[in-house]
Amino acid sequence: MTKTYEVRTYGCQMNVHDSERISGLLETAGYCPADPASAATPDLVVFNTCAVRENADNKLYGNLGHVAKLKAEHPGMQIAVGGCLAQKDRATITDRAPWVDVVFGTHNVGSLPVLLERARVQSEAQVEILESLETFPSTLPTKRDSVFAAWVSISVGCNNTCTFCIVPSLRGKEKDRRPGDILAEIEALVADGVVEVTLLGQNVNSYGVEFGDRQAFGKLLRACGQIEGLERVRFTSPHPKDFTDDVIAAMAETPNVMPQLHMPLQSGSDDVLKRMRRSYRREKYLGIIDRVRAAMPEAAITTDIIVGFPGETEADFEQTLEVVRAARFSSAFTFQYSPRPGTPAADLDDQIPPDVVKDRYQRLVAEVEDIAWAENRALVGRRVELLVSDSSGKKDHTTERLTGRARDNRLVHFVTGERGQSVAHGAAVRPGDVVEVEVTQAAPHHLVSDAEPLSVRRTAAGDAWEARQGRTEVRPGSVGLGMPLIGVPAPLPPAPSCSAVS
Repeated sequence: MTKTYEVRTYGCQMNVHDSERISGLLETAGYCPADPASAATPDLVVFNTCAVRENADNKLYGNLGHVAKLKAEHPGMQIAVGGCLAQKDRATITDRAPWVDVVFGTHNVGSLPVLLERARVQSEAQVEILESLETFPSTLPTKRDSVFAAWVSISVGCNNTCTFCIVPSLRGKEKDRRPGDILAEIEALVADGVVEVTLLGQNVNSYGVEFGDRQAFGKLLRACGQIEGLERVRFTSPHPKDFTDDVIAAMAETPNVMPQLHMPLQSGSDDVLKRMRRSYRREKYLGIIDRVRAAMPEAAITTDIIVGFPGETEADFEQTLEVVRAARFSSAFTFQYSPRPGTPAADLDDQIPPDVVKDRYQRLVAEVEDIAWAENRALVGRRVELLVSDSSGKKDHTTERLTGRARDNRLVHFVTGERGQSVAHGAAVRPGDVVEVEVTQAAPHHLVSDAEPLSVRRTAAGDAWEARQGRTEVRPGSVGLGMPLIGVPAPLPPAPSCSAVS
């Protein structure tokens, strides 16, 4: 009997990518994804946790309390907890939630199927937390959420010591993949219909530190430009201290590297940056922005900002607003500081009262949105090229629009008519296809085109999306894992797809 699973993901892009690995592992081991439209309870629920977000532990235990009731009603159901909070809290999770079957860390995602089987056979919780990475996660099978866009890890871990961040202690020191392995993975993805990759690392532009090449990241970007069929390359997240001019040149000179940069600021005050242990200052940050825009005038730049860090004065906060006005970010992820146990900042003096933090946060958000809206209004009347998304906006169905991403990663909702049919071009526009549209409206967080697309280019990515409808595909990793399967093996050939299981 086929077992079903559900993965609940919290936190950053790293966790999203890890969840693709978790899904691939489970389906390789014989599980099928639970139908989200069904009222049936999954046989397995996996929580892929984050230790960075506010009240992450309280949210986890609240959700575990909810599924405990489901497990009591469905004997044989299993619950697993992985990710950064699992790496941090370890056995505490099974102490507080003894109904959890498996706890696994950030360094041993590949152990999950074996741990689940062991928990089932031994009828007791299995807790396995490794202190360092043994197998790079890209060797594991993957179930991608998107057919035509993919994350590609180039490194894991971080060598920085920011006082507000617990990630280095949970993800470990930076480990870099060899360039040949990265490029081989990208080429295989392109062969599967992928046209956009995002290079992923905790500190992506320090790539190469492990094998002693400070210009390795710029070289990698240029090498991506040589891969036929790869139309778009993005990366996240760089650190200002490691951002070099050879990377800016590589971005500007490599046609498939997109004119988009997400570079965390965190604070515009040099004093606060020093207390954060961020090894750059505002002038260096703004200098990078200036050089990026000189090389790529159309580049959209986004950032992360924390308000209310311990000791932040009103003058410090005003300096952050000054940098926001100077940088003119197209958007920003803004956060109210709150202490994270296990980080140096949690023990700093001069913690800011919550009401002051909230007030500054609201003022920052208003400033960011005003600037983002003005930047978007400047694009009205401009032609933009979109890669059509396989997800849509809340109003797209009623407005007969689809959603796409511009080259600078701006979100654009565009009109196509009934069932996505392009009247002018006589074909349905599919996710993965490329359209050119004229921007007719602007909002702080998106653009709108209510004019018929100027052009539609049907792509191999659109073909891949169309071919996959109704099927589940798991892309194998580069090594076999020898994982146990559940249930009775299906006769060969062929085995039924997950979508065929009721």
